[in-house]
Amino acid sequence: MSATNSTAPFEVIIRSGLYFDGDGSPAVVRDLGIRDGRVTAVSDAPLDATGCPQVIDATGKWVLPGLVDIHTHYDIEVLEGPALAESLRHGVTTVLMGSCSLSTIHVGGIDAGDLFGRVEAIPRLHAIRAVDKAKTWTTADEYVAALEELALGPNLAAFIGHSDMRTAVMGLDRATRKEQKPTRAEMARMEEMLTEAMDAGFVGLSSQQLLFDKIDGDRCRSRTLPSTYAKASELRRLKSILRKRHRALQSGPDIQNPFNIFSQALTSLGIGRPKLKTSLLSAADVKSNPQAMRMFAPLARFINSLGGDFRWQHLPVPFEVYADGIDFVIFEEFGSGAAAMHLAEELVAREEMLRDEEYRRWFRKDYDKKFGIRVWHRDFFDADIVACPDPSVVGKSFGQVGVDRGGIHPVDAFLDLVLEHGTALRWRTTISNHRPELLKQLAVDPGLQIGFSDAGAHLRNMAFYNSGLRLLRHVHQAERAGTPFMTMEHAVHRLTGELADWYELDAGHLRVGDRADLFLLDPEFLDDSLDAYHEAAIPQFDDLPRMVNRNDATVPVVMVGGRTVWSDGAPTEVLGSERTGRFLRAGDVQREPVPARAATVS
Repeated sequence: MSATNSTAPFEVIIRSGLYFDGDGSPAVVRDLGIRDGRVTAVSDAPLDATGCPQVIDATGKWVLPGLVDIHTHYDIEVLEGPALAESLRHGVTTVLMGSCSLSTIHVGGIDAGDLFGRVEAIPRLHAIRAVDKAKTWTTADEYVAALEELALGPNLAAFIGHSDMRTAVMGLDRATRKEQKPTRAEMARMEEMLTEAMDAGFVGLSSQQLLFDKIDGDRCRSRTLPSTYAKASELRRLKSILRKRHRALQSGPDIQNPFNIFSQALTSLGIGRPKLKTSLLSAADVKSNPQAMRMFAPLARFINSLGGDFRWQHLPVPFEVYADGIDFVIFEEFGSGAAAMHLAEELVAREEMLRDEEYRRWFRKDYDKKFGIRVWHRDFFDADIVACPDPSVVGKSFGQVGVDRGGIHPVDAFLDLVLEHGTALRWRTTISNHRPELLKQLAVDPGLQIGFSDAGAHLRNMAFYNSGLRLLRHVHQAERAGTPFMTMEHAVHRLTGELADWYELDAGHLRVGDRADLFLLDPEFLDDSLDAYHEAAIPQFDDLPRMVNRNDATVPVVMVGGRTVWSDGAPTEVLGSERTGRFLRAGDVQREPVPARAATVS
């Protein structure tokens, strides 16, 4: 075993941590040496710290590659708050933006506000302001350059959004009318936009066919997203570019149309043409249809056995959501709920509607429909009140409130409380992933990609910034109980190297020559602190309180590009003032050569 040259200078040494490389290799105790932002030594003997300005004692800790979050909506927040600390503090060092057909490459502020505002529950006026203030770019390449002028905390990668392109080319009104198709020139321009994005290193195209994602604003309010109006010929031409470039399609199917789900999976096949890397939203153990999860793994296996490259996205934790009053994005999936969301800016008209008995009959009819494919379980006995000016109802379900009020229908109990208290009524429910044993099955399935955090969106509704840590806790607890369902090395690989490799990104690994994007994890704090949610103000959104996760003892150190950005529960002076992350270009995976004097000890 040859030793690293003891005179080799390191800028950072991480001492005696349990080292995971992101490849799935067995974890071992090692010293890591870092210089020029890269791992330059991995040693089973102590590295010489002579002249090293930073030595981190990782005894009893795990040293892991930074986590990769493949589904975020940071497109707005990054423009004014590029540190993205709410993900970074949980060990996430690479985030993918541009999900669900939404990006800010080509649209201006007003269009961005209308596209992001209601679908992703990002305040519309803040989206308009952020894009209008920041936008200096007109092409994908200029967008990347603009991002890299910011003090990025984590690394970024991106899809270009289909709805972004369609809106910019056709105008929002024409892009959201069934009878309108892009002209030949408009179609050619969308193809040009997509090609430019591929040239700039984007990971692919995001589209969306889900029909309960609705537009905000007053111009095209309550129409579905522009990508949902695209005909098969338009989608086929855009997918052809992705096939030729070996880039990915992220898409959300129309879940009420099983044929759409299967047809999107089938497009991954490469019969007579290159296969299409496809990542579909999303695999979950939904309460409303407990048998649905039986199809996810078999469908992925079937498509991939025929030569496809198909994955489901999967959130590896219970999908717990919160709502203020009736403002709940899942209500968009049924008519009476969407009608209430349509009037979100017209409170007098909304209150009048909620009092109307005809409307209530409509809501009760929607609520009582227990069959068909849907997201919300429609059970107000499984919806608990967590805050209300009336303390007598806190801790109760809406169903129980209905019983207490003389046996009225749960819908009437809910609507009465909304009328009495408005958004001061806060409540929660779990939509899916509520059965731990089935979560284990989903977590190990190779047809699923781990990651669906929605970070940066639904600011008052959910907090899954630490979902990767919660998967590691699930694995750790099972190991300690003597009932393992996957190795920790495999779990780390699923959250890091596996994702980075599929999207062809220079991330997710911690070998000699790799970028030093990493974090330290204290396994003693893989505990209940990961479950609680907290609230923190967003300065760039006028201090709007958003749901966040706080488990600072679990992740004592985070590094991006070899620089410490998070330490002992607080950001370092680097974060937010200097750029540590960069835009990762798909296909540009280059492990820098390491001088012989700093080679791995092996």
